Amino acid sequence: MDKVFKTLGFWCAMFAILFYVGHMPMMTILFVAKTGFFILLGYMKLTERMYMYVFCAYLILFFVGFTYYSTFLLEPSFGNQ
Repeated sequence: MDKVFKTLGFWCAMFAILFYVGHMPMMTILFVAKTGFFILLGYMKLTERMYMYVFCAYLILFFVGFTYYSTFLLEPSFGNQ
């Protein structure tokens, strides 16, 4: 299970590089933080159950944050008018 978190860290690092190249500094910082979090967890040698608990907590925080952002902060765009 630790290899899964190392792989997640690798892909987050790839996205961080792409966001950096695309001139999106806030997303770059967010994905660099996610990369560090996942790589750190990958080397902690936790039990498989603990890895599942951590991943479920991560998903809950992500979905709550995304729902809050998309409901209250995102301004709708109506194309080129």
